[in-house]
Amino acid sequence: MAYKGSKGWYIQKLKEAGIRKHPVDLRKLELYKTYIVRNLYLEMEKKQ
Repeated sequence: MAYKGSKGWYIQKLKEAGIRKHPVDLRKLELYKTYIVRNLYLEMEKKQ
């Protein structure tokens, strides 16, 4: 289990929602820095 707010936690939540790759670049989420993964997570939360 990753700490809440860490890169691993954001990636875990995105994968639970079915997002496994970056929507534009189509690369694995693990390749991106934390702030990019966090922004993807916040966009996902805003849409729901």
